[in-house]
Amino acid sequence: MSTKDQQIFKGKHYREAMRYMDNAKEYLKQAKKEGKTYSDPKYVRTACGTAYSGVLIALDAFLTLKGIKLPDGKNKRKTIEIYQHNVSNIDKKLLVNLDCVYKILHLYGYYDGLLDVKSITSGFEHANVIINKIKPTNGETKISV
Repeated sequence: MSTKDQQIFKGKHYREAMRYMDNAKEYLKQAKKEGKTYSDPKYVRTACGTAYSGVLIALDAFLTLKGIKLPDGKNKRKTIEIYQHNVSNIDKKLLVNLDCVYKILHLYGYYDGLLDVKSITSGFEHANVIINKIKPTNGETKISV
């Protein structure tokens, strides 16, 4: 893949991942902060699940750019272990961010309904680190919580 094709590929997936993050931020606004917690678990869960999905889009693109073939879903599902294994072979710091996103956004936020503002914000920050790995060099900006 040429450099230009890589930038186009990155741009497409980066915009899609950021669209998910934008939607997640909107859900968090609907959850309404009450001091150090959110008041509506439904919107927090939706926000966390949406943000996590955006991260998976970015990871798929990142790993594809690194030449790693991921399962296509027909024969085998992609699992967190597949992502962790492949990322660990490339970038240990990115693996730390992935582990944080998986635990904070997917497990605690989406499944357990964690309402702590600081923790959810931290999960979104780690998500942005991963998504920014595929940020094209044409000056698009990241979105944070």
